[in-house]
Amino acid sequence: MPSSSEIKQQVEWETERRTRLAVPAFAGGVLYLLSGIITQSTLNGAPTVGILQGLAPALEKGVANPAVSPRAPEVKFISHHAGPLIAGSVLAALAIGVLTLVLLLLLQATRFRRPETWGPARMLVLGGGVGLAVISVAHQVVAAIETHKFAVGHDLSNHAVDNALTKGAANLTIDYLSLVAGLSLAVGMIVTMINAMRVGLLTRWMGTVGIISGILIFLPIGGATLEVVPSFWIVAMGILYIGKWPNGQPPAWESGEARPWPSRAQMREQAAGGKPALATGAGDVTPAAAKPKNVSGGRSSRKRTRGPRG
Repeated sequence: MPSSSEIKQQVEWETERRTRLAVPAFAGGVLYLLSGIITQSTLNGAPTVGILQGLAPALEKGVANPAVSPRAPEVKFISHHAGPLIAGSVLAALAIGVLTLVLLLLLQATRFRRPETWGPARMLVLGGGVGLAVISVAHQVVAAIETHKFAVGHDLSNHAVDNALTKGAANLTIDYLSLVAGLSLAVGMIVTMINAMRVGLLTRWMGTVGIISGILIFLPIGGATLEVVPSFWIVAMGILYIGKWPNGQPPAWESGEARPWPSRAQMREQAAGGKPALATGAGDVTPAAAKPKNVSGGRSSRKRTRGPRG
């Protein structure tokens, strides 16, 4: 159990770090969304090959492996638009770097209030965040190099297309590293959210959105549309860190101690007692007053008023 002086020092240290990270968090949320918009808008212009187009050489000429793959224009398009794609990856890397700093501060504040928080979570957040930021840029750089080799080369077959886009040694290595880094960051982020909610540093809805954001960063589905969710969460953490949270920041930040939010059962109990349910150090809520039972009524009184049976 930390002493009052240790708690005071911790709160002062957290306040200083939170103030420094607030503006970068705002910028990180915007950059993450902007990176998704740039990448998606660029790839939307790429030529697509349907099933019939892909089978056209085999159906028309009886050639299963044509000298020029129907997907060759797609590879050349990516090569010619490597600049915007790399720029989008750099913005995403900056945003993930800011996210990592935000999570590390939140995790350290959580562990001070709840020492039994899972220790490896810090390494997962740090390693996964740094790794994913670097790999996001490396992925686009490798793609630019491989597609450029294809565009200036003479081998335009299906095999060359696959090597340029997915099956090359460099592409496979980047994919495996991206999988490991993304999974590490997602697991570390989910662990941080759960424990931060337990000690009262995050509201339940902020913790839930944070968990969803970790999943979406690991599985980037939906393009720029769903990237709004992680962007919103990072910006919201900036608002929390700068101390401008609506209705005041959670009490656990100012107290330096755990202030668990009341459970639903406790909130119902408080509502029945007519008192608001507040986050307290032990998570206890004053129980509702018991209603007095009617001891004078009952079957005996009804029997006395019952007349003789006919």
